[in-house]
Amino acid sequence: MAVHSERVQTQSPESGKAAVASIEKSAVRGGGAGTAKKSARPSDGPGIGSRFAPYLLLLPATVATLALLGWPLLKTVLVSFQNLNARQLVQHLTEWNGFENYTEQLGDAQFWAVTGRSVAFTALNVFLIMVGGALVGLLLNRLGKKMRLLLSIGLLFAWAMPVVASTTVYTWLFETRFGVVNWVLDSLGWHSMATYNWTGSQYSTFFVILLLLVWGSIPFVAFNMYAALTTIPKELYEAARMDGAGPVKIFTAVMFPNLKPFFLATTFLEVIWIFKAFTQIYAIKAGGPDGLTRTLPIHAFLEGSGRQHYGTGAAIAVLTILILGVLMAYYFRIILKQEDEL
Repeated sequence: MAVHSERVQTQSPESGKAAVASIEKSAVRGGGAGTAKKSARPSDGPGIGSRFAPYLLLLPATVATLALLGWPLLKTVLVSFQNLNARQLVQHLTEWNGFENYTEQLGDAQFWAVTGRSVAFTALNVFLIMVGGALVGLLLNRLGKKMRLLLSIGLLFAWAMPVVASTTVYTWLFETRFGVVNWVLDSLGWHSMATYNWTGSQYSTFFVILLLLVWGSIPFVAFNMYAALTTIPKELYEAARMDGAGPVKIFTAVMFPNLKPFFLATTFLEVIWIFKAFTQIYAIKAGGPDGLTRTLPIHAFLEGSGRQHYGTGAAIAVLTILILGVLMAYYFRIILKQEDEL
């Protein structure tokens, strides 16, 4: 029986390490070459359609805004430089008078009285709206699920009610002879209020208008307040309570710093909405009694359409926009600074 022997070749550990090293080097060279080839390819940037797609999507909204807001504003500015009364309107005459409408209003004591009244009325309304809305928002954050839902439905109904409808309801509530408010006050013992005329004096008329505006604006602030509160981590509340902070300290040290952007943006919107409020004031007393509840939008309408001095009314409208812009310029800078910090 023949036995065949085969020679077995073995490698030392050093030679094995060298072979592995040579394999790794070749792999690295190959990968590097592949990477270099891959990186050498020019990257394809976004196409023309991708670059212009956002602008095309914004185009319909931009056109609609220019048509619905830009053109009427331009027309108002042009009319403000004209002597446009009933005669010119009927005869289709265009009589340019330069800055005469503006100089006339800026030199009119009534215009400045209406301006001061508008600013004071706006400041008081916005203060009450922000305080009331913040308190209701805090209440929404503390209530249980069912009570929060019930309160939210009530706020939503108040917010969604059309302005003319809510103004009509308030007119009925404060009606002189059959109003619910006078009946309740009379039932509580204030018999002199049984036939009180709420729209007979300046301050009582402003009270009704103020109550209507605050009632209609609080839901917006409350919902935004509640939404902002949900973004604050609960760990911050727990840490503040562990440090012994009370409710006031928690609000000033934890809530308010986190809610500062909310307060800035919401106050900004409320100032604009209240300053330009027209329907509520006009529907209740049309700027009366004796023009004592006129604000700038009411003044522009009554001077323009009421007295058919359309050039004067347009000038008052443009001045209203400029005054609002001046009042909000500093506040707008604060909002932009706050956004940059975020």
